[in-house]
Parts: sequence; C-alpha cells; structure tokens
Amino acid sequence: MNQELENSFGNTKALVFDLFGTVLDLGGSLTPYIAVFLKEHGSDKDPADFWAQLRHRQRIEQYQDSLIDLGHSGYLEIAEKAFSYVCRLNGLDPERSAIKKWMESWQMLSPFPEVVEALDRLKTHFKLVALSNGNPWFLDHLVKNRIKYDFDAVLSVELAGAFKPHPGVYRRAARELDMEVGELIMVSANSFDVMGARTCGLRGAYVNRYGLPFEDTHDRYLPDVTVANFTELAEVLLA
Repeated sequence: MNQELENSFGNTKALVFDLFGTVLDLGGSLTPYIAVFLKEHGSDKDPADFWAQLRHRQRIEQYQDSLIDLGHSGYLEIAEKAFSYVCRLNGLDPERSAIKKWMESWQMLSPFPEVVEALDRLKTHFKLVALSNGNPWFLDHLVKNRIKYDFDAVLSVELAGAFKPHPGVYRRAARELDMEVGELIMVSANSFDVMGARTCGLRGAYVNRYGLPFEDTHDRYLPDVTVANFTELAEVLLA
C-alpha cells in the first residue's frame, strides 16, 4: 500500500458495504422482470428507461421518508411506492395485485460477478460488514440465498430508523461493531452514501460502477479512493 493510502486506511478494522447497486446488480437483475411487466400491460416503454426512472424515484421516496419523520418505512415498502408512481408516470394503472406480483422479483437479485472472489481476498485483512437500507428479513434472504456470503455482520438502517445517508446510520453501525467511525471504510457505488459516511468521519471507497460523477461537495467529503469494481478495490486496499 502506498504512503498516501496507508495514511488514510492504516487503522482500518472493517469494510462496510452497501448492498443495493454495489454488491447486488439491481438493474441487471430487475430489468428483465420490468420487460415482462411492461409487455403484459401493453406498454412499449423501454425497460431500461423505466428502471432508470424507478431508481430515481425510489431515492426520492427514501429521502422523503426520512425527512418527514413520521416513522421509518421498510425498503421494500418504499420500492413498491416508487414502482406504483413510475407506472402512473408512464400512463399505466396496474391492479395492486400486479404490483405485488412484480415486487416478488426483488427476491431474485444477484451479485455482480466479481464480488465474492474479491470479498474472499479482503476478508484476510478486514472484517466485512453489510450496511444496507434493506429490511432485516430481506437482507437475511439476500445474504444467505443470493450473495451466498458469510459477512461478519449484516446491519439494517432500521437500527437507526432512517435511510442512508442519514448520519445516524453510520454512527449506529460503528456502535454496533464496537469501533470508532474512523476505523471503518464505507464501500458504495452510490456517491451520496460515500459522502454521507465521510461527513460522519468514516473513510470512503467509491465503487464507480456506472461512470457517474461524485457529489459536488467539500473536498473533505470526497472518497479516499475511487475504483470501477471490487477487483480493483481489493487490489488497492491490499497493495
């Protein structure tokens, strides 16, 4: 590890991983199910465009849920609200039962192909923790049956009662792990997630899977390292 990275990561004890979009390939997993849904409902909407709208709306729903502060909603409940909204945005009015049926596709999420091999390499030097917006039971299913990986801990934002990037999420994770925030590296393909963690004192690794710019933020909250995938992440952190 070079001197600059060693200064940032030298006291790191754990890597804290986002799951949705970082470990799990949401678009690749869900777009085929969107295509089936659109065909069944007579829509010629491009499934990839529908997915982009859905992902955008889902984040808005999560931010609203945290800001309104009337009680934390579950990840899948928020995803269902976003799906319903995007259906109506595109002139569709499916039965509630059809929406519920489509939501079952979330159970079939798959990890990006390089993830597990890279995690095995990283596990030799760090504790590996999942920190996700997902419902606890849903995370248990995904980790056991879809990612099929034995993380040292799996933490849901429900512990803090808000979605990322609420600061309580990152601080609660450090408390649950009995570590200082500076001993954790937040690993995420969502730049708002890395920025949120950095504002709380965590280090940050931005896995820029989608070729997107980072947040327009203060230099202090930029990622310590930016990589394209988990293979590069392991190479950088284990150098």
